[in-house]
Amino acid sequence: MKKLILTTLTFCGSFFMAQEAADGVLGDFDGNGTKEYAYTKVSDCSEECDGACETTIYFSDKNIKPFIISPANRGTLYNLGDLNNDGKDEIGFYPNWCTSCWHPFYVYTSDKTEWKPLVPSISTHCSQWEEDQFPIKKDPKKKGYVIITSSKWEDDDIKIKSTSVKVK
Repeated sequence: MKKLILTTLTFCGSFFMAQEAADGVLGDFDGNGTKEYAYTKVSDCSEECDGACETTIYFSDKNIKPFIISPANRGTLYNLGDLNNDGKDEIGFYPNWCTSCWHPFYVYTSDKTEWKPLVPSISTHCSQWEEDQFPIKKDPKKKGYVIITSSKWEDDDIKIKSTSVKVK
């Protein structure tokens, strides 16, 4: 049954640009051709966001090193696909928090030893998400570039802006 569920998730996830899940996502995060399951666990965080509020991203393949995002009271994981053409899927994380509608969106890539940001955290506002303006995607017109869409406070209003950025 578990294999059927994972197969179904993999098949369905292939139809979306960025696969998302609050519980976890499938992806080839180490580039070995096998799908791994990424999932989160929060520690030391109350309903009011008191405490350390650290969310750790773990992987079903124990050879892939977990990493911590703080502060984050849970959040949503995204398989972003291979944004930098290195043969591995990048992982996105949109943290939950107890206050405000402003949240960073994190994009991580793995090298041989650790997870590191592919781009600086992307400032987003809930209005951006309501307008289906996803924070990052491959730039279809420029190889080696991504389009970053972020929220900015300008002229007493929230502006949603997109820009093409080169990735390594």
